[in-house]
Amino acid sequence: MAKLESSKTKKRPNFDLPWEALMDNEDFVSMFLSEVLEEYIQKQRWYGGKSSKLKYIELTEYFRIQRNEEMYYGLILEVNFKEAFYQHYFIPIAFVTDDEYAQDDRILPISIQGQEGYIIDAINLDAFRKVVFERILNARPNDTTRVQYHKGERLTETEFKSSRNMGMEQSNTSVIINDTCVIKFFRRIYANKNPDFEMSQFLSDKKGFENTPAYLGSLNIIDTDNSVITIALMQEMVENKGDAWEYMLDKLDKVFHNLSEKGIDIDRLPSTEMFNRLPLKDVPHEIIDWAGLDIFLKMQKLAQRTAEMHITLGSEFEDNNFTPQHFNMDYEVWLKNRLLYQFQNRLNTVENNMHKLKGDTLKLAKQFLEQKNEIRKRFLAYDWTKLKGERIRVHGDYHLGQVLVTKGDFYILDFEGEPESTIRDRVVKQPPLKDVAGMFRSFHYAVYATIFNNKDSYPFAIEQLYKAGECLYRYFIGVFLETYTNLIQDANLNIGYNQERVFMLKYSMLEKAVYELGYEMNARPLWAIIPLEGINSIMNED
Repeated sequence: MAKLESSKTKKRPNFDLPWEALMDNEDFVSMFLSEVLEEYIQKQRWYGGKSSKLKYIELTEYFRIQRNEEMYYGLILEVNFKEAFYQHYFIPIAFVTDDEYAQDDRILPISIQGQEGYIIDAINLDAFRKVVFERILNARPNDTTRVQYHKGERLTETEFKSSRNMGMEQSNTSVIINDTCVIKFFRRIYANKNPDFEMSQFLSDKKGFENTPAYLGSLNIIDTDNSVITIALMQEMVENKGDAWEYMLDKLDKVFHNLSEKGIDIDRLPSTEMFNRLPLKDVPHEIIDWAGLDIFLKMQKLAQRTAEMHITLGSEFEDNNFTPQHFNMDYEVWLKNRLLYQFQNRLNTVENNMHKLKGDTLKLAKQFLEQKNEIRKRFLAYDWTKLKGERIRVHGDYHLGQVLVTKGDFYILDFEGEPESTIRDRVVKQPPLKDVAGMFRSFHYAVYATIFNNKDSYPFAIEQLYKAGECLYRYFIGVFLETYTNLIQDANLNIGYNQERVFMLKYSMLEKAVYELGYEMNARPLWAIIPLEGINSIMNED
C-alpha cells in the first residue's frame, strides 16, 4: 500500500479547511484521486482490475456517514481503463490523528487545519464499524433518505460490543461484530441492488431458508441517477469448520492414499456412465471399500441442501424478480450471444499462451483449438422450444468454496454471481441445473487439485491417478443426482425429463469449463489441464 510518509522528499499536504468540508474542495479531490488512490487501489486484494491498465479515477459519488461529531465519507470511485471499460469501487475514509495505525492502514498522511494525521480506510476503524452496525440496529422501516439502512427480522443483538477483521478477503471486506454477525462491505459495486443482498434477504427473511446465513441488515445508497447501490450486507455468523473445498481436498487425499493402503487395483475398479443416477445402495462395494461411505453420505447431504435452495427459489409467485419462468427466444438469444463471445475470448487466450503449456496440457489445448467448430456448434444447439423445464433465480457461481461445512451439515454462501458477468446478467433466471453443473465442475477440480498437490505421496503413475479420479468423479455425480432429482421432483419444480436434464448438464458443464479456462490460462497455465480435460470429456460423451 502507499507509504507516502516514508519519503523524505514528499511534503505532507496541508488543507486549511475542516474535515467535514474536505471532499467539497476540488484541489484536494484532484490530488487525492490522481496522486494517491491510483497507486493505493491497485495494491488492494479486492481490486479486480489487475490484469488491465488503469487510465484514471473519477469520483462519481460520495456520501457521509455521520453520528454526533464522528463523520466518515463513503466514496464511489469510477476506475477507467486504457482498454476502454470501467469498474466502480467503494472506499469509506476516515481522518485519524493517532500514530498507532500501521503503515499499511494509511492511505495518506495529511494535515487538516494544522492537525497532523492520516486518511485511512474506515473499514479498519472500530468506531466506523460501530456506527454502521448501530445504524442498522436502529434503522427505521421504509427509510426514504439517500443513505438507507435496513434491519433484518432475525437480528437479535441489542448493542455493539466488539469487532474484528474476518481476514482472507477477496473481492469484498468482511468484519465480525460481537462474534455473532458478519458485515460484508462490497468493494466492487454496481448501479443496482447486489444479488447477494437481494438473494440473502429473500431466502432468509421471506422464505425462512435455514441453510444460508440469516439476513440481519444492509446499507444501500440512492445515487444521483436514483439507482439503488448496495454498500454492505450483514448476516449471521455461522460456526463452521471451513469451506467445503478444503474439506473435500482433505477427504480426497485420504481416498487416494487408500489406493495403496488397501491394495486397490485401479484397472479393475467398476465404472459407471456419466449422469447415471445412483441410489447409494447401487454404488459397487469396491467403490465404497475404497473411498469410504462417509464421503458419499456427504454428497447426499450437499445434494439435499442444493435441492432445497432451488425449491425455495422456485416457490415465489408474487415477486416478479423471483417467479419461475419458462424458456423463450429472448433467453436463447441472450445465452448464445454471451457464450459465443466468451468462447471466442477463450480461443484467443489459448492461442496467445500456448508457449506456456507442455505435456498433456499442451496436447489437450491443441485438441481444444481443433475442436473449436464442434464446441461452437454445441453452444448453438440450444432450442428453447424443446425445453419444458423452468428457469429460476439461481446461485450463479456455485462451487465447493461457496459452501460452509458445519457439524454434520452445509451452509450456502455468497450469492453475488459469476465475477465476469454484468449485474444484469447475474439476475437473469437460469435452469437450476446450471448450479448443479457448477458444483460438478468443482468436484472435478477437487479431484485434480488433490492429485496435483500430493502426487509425489501416492505410489502410482499420474495417468493411473487420473483414471481413478475420473472413476470416482462419476460416482459423486451419480449419488448427488439421485438425491437432488428425487427432492426436486417431489417438490414439483420442473427441471425437465431425463433427456432434457442430461442435455442441460452437459451444456452447462461445457459452458463452465470454457469459463474456467480463461482464469487458468491467465493465472496458472499448468492447471489449465483441468478445464481442458473437462471440455474433452464432455465433448466425447455421447
